[in-house]
Amino acid sequence: MLVSLDTPYVDTCAADLSLALGGPERPALHVRDLTLPGDVRLRLRLLGASHQVVLATPGGGPTGTGLTETVACLPGRSPHLPGTLHDEAGGYRFTATVLRPAAGELHTRIVALRADLADDPYALVGVFPGDPDAVTALAVRPDPPDGSVGWRTWHAYPQTNELVLTETVVALR
Repeated sequence: MLVSLDTPYVDTCAADLSLALGGPERPALHVRDLTLPGDVRLRLRLLGASHQVVLATPGGGPTGTGLTETVACLPGRSPHLPGTLHDEAGGYRFTATVLRPAAGELHTRIVALRADLADDPYALVGVFPGDPDAVTALAVRPDPPDGSVGWRTWHAYPQTNELVLTETVVALR
């Protein structure tokens, strides 16, 4: 799902981002609710040029009944976006990569991303006004074979020529 957002960027660059697990749902510019097999529910939330994913599972799995992941500029918190975070006991794996593409490559990547995810029933792409390359996108793997749920995100910062890629996998068993 491709949505045009009516708000300017609130994040300035990749170095300003932090990862937070838990905490409340933050005010969102757009929300997409998904239900996956096994009654796994995901809420994809666009926060400025950032994202929040809320996962709710039927009881009993390692995630308990839910998990909230936020990647954003978080007030009162020093920026820190880890390259990797693995909590094997909790079944949570997170990776983040910051790319600084060659001239023109960011635009090419964003055009392809928008085309790939525009009609995906498990994706949400927010496009910010003023620059078609200013996007935040989330895409869920709807039916992973290994008893997990996963999602990927893209945060594009054309003003600094940065693309932040994240990938999360959460074990459900």
